[in-house]
Amino acid sequence: MSTFKIRKITDSFHPSNKSSIEQIFEILRSHFSSVKEDKINEILSQMKDPIKYKFSCTLFVAEDSQNNVKGFAILFYMPDTNFCYLDYLAVKPGKTSSGIGGALYERIREEAQLLNTIGVFMECLPDDEALCRDKTDIKQNIARLAFYERYGARPIIGTKYETPVNPEDDCPPYLVFDDLGNDYFLSSPIAKKIVKAILERKYPDYCPDKYVKMVVSSIKDNPVQLREFKYVNKNKIMIKHKAIKNKIPLIVNDRHEIHHVKERGYIESPVRISSILKEISKIEAFSITPSRSFPNKHILQVHNPKYFNYFKKVCSAFPEGKSIYPYVFPVRNETHPPSDLSVLAGYYCIDTFTPLNKNAFIASRAGVNCTLTGAQLLLEGNHSAYALIRPPGHHAERDVFGGFCYFNNASIAANFLSNYGKVAILDIDYHHGNGHQQIFYSRSDVLTVSIHGNPSFAYPYYTGFAEEIGEGEGENYNVNFPLKENITGKEYLTTLIKALKRIKSFNPEYLIISLGFDIAKGDPTGTWSLSATDFKNNGQEIGKLSYPILFVQEGGYKNRSIGINARNFFEGYLSSRVK
Repeated sequence: MSTFKIRKITDSFHPSNKSSIEQIFEILRSHFSSVKEDKINEILSQMKDPIKYKFSCTLFVAEDSQNNVKGFAILFYMPDTNFCYLDYLAVKPGKTSSGIGGALYERIREEAQLLNTIGVFMECLPDDEALCRDKTDIKQNIARLAFYERYGARPIIGTKYETPVNPEDDCPPYLVFDDLGNDYFLSSPIAKKIVKAILERKYPDYCPDKYVKMVVSSIKDNPVQLREFKYVNKNKIMIKHKAIKNKIPLIVNDRHEIHHVKERGYIESPVRISSILKEISKIEAFSITPSRSFPNKHILQVHNPKYFNYFKKVCSAFPEGKSIYPYVFPVRNETHPPSDLSVLAGYYCIDTFTPLNKNAFIASRAGVNCTLTGAQLLLEGNHSAYALIRPPGHHAERDVFGGFCYFNNASIAANFLSNYGKVAILDIDYHHGNGHQQIFYSRSDVLTVSIHGNPSFAYPYYTGFAEEIGEGEGENYNVNFPLKENITGKEYLTTLIKALKRIKSFNPEYLIISLGFDIAKGDPTGTWSLSATDFKNNGQEIGKLSYPILFVQEGGYKNRSIGINARNFFEGYLSSRVK
């Protein structure tokens, strides 16, 4: 069976989304011959103008690795009445046994739970021959109703919803309700509001007021009754994905421990990850998610292939346990780089304390996979994901490594996500995110924002000043907040709110947080004094944002408190996250 991913589309303008939408409409035409071109145009309009239609319209596409669409679903969300409506779900012809339809519907149910709705409504053509003069599609109607019944979704009975609008209409649909396995009793007053919203908003030019009032007034049962199970044993209902709305996929670099430099004074150690894991597991908000594999092309779109090849080659040449540190830093001459690999380290590095060894490449490459997995999970509709990785990445520029960083994980993920919409990177590590700045300095599709110690006293010293705002197309899309040597948590929070205001004005499709805990009191690489409470306050501010967020672990080296600070940050984030 071919593999596929499910991606959420809210923007019809981006080039990558346009291709998928065109394929969706081809499937729509093949399944529903009655669908006219003006209906297709209406779907695009619904996506662009939720205020006009009084609902948001979101597409979910099942795509293979070549971005070929295998199936899709269209979901409406009506927040004023707190329900979702499944407008279409269809699979490319010839794929009916591939599991794509089931996966799409399960994803729809997840979305409805993430939105905290009472459930999903949809229309299904009837399996009652008495309602259809044309019996041609009865078998297909039965199959569709049986499919939804596997999830507990059944037609609402005892109303006049199946009454044709016009006498010549054939096979009027049932209104089907899925309570998402929550045993929700749909009261008559709520059902009336929902039915009225569906008829008026989905069929504004088709259902006259008199018809709407007739159907709404026919809802008398309280609670509303659903048809008994007809095709599936009640005890075999597929209730999946309950209580997922506060879960954050956690992708841990399972190769990080092999990169263990045991030399005195080297503080970027494996215990950083275990300390964070121990504490964040206490809040039961994380779901351990395996890392997926991604090709090198995603790295090579961000890092110079010459640097990539050198890093891979030099690491493979080392004996186990042997490290070298850059020690010669000439003015770079691309025409005549040195040939000796140990000397060449200075050509590709910005400091003297970031070593090269046999396992540095392996651990860093695995970290990229973890981060891209998190980015892919955002595309699939998760509200958040956390790539808990080391070594960190935000100091790695296109051509160089340094600051314990080899591949710029967050920038690689940002470039990946930029294929699907605008991206913002917020770097809240104590040190300037020089890698993000350098990589995206001339681009306007990725906003880079960094809060850090002033480079007059803090690493990396030569970059991160307020006047560095980007160039060319990227002018005003790079924002630095260099802060004084000693600040309080309250002062930091004031700056964070300013940074978030700039991000809101940019209005990205995705936000990446380069998450550093070295802003904490007593961190050996920082000078600030933030407490666990301050981290909780910072998390609460970020949690107010509605964007899908990928957290990527960067610095933080006080191992006694790093886990506690991480737990408090995510407790704050979850406490105020927009539902």
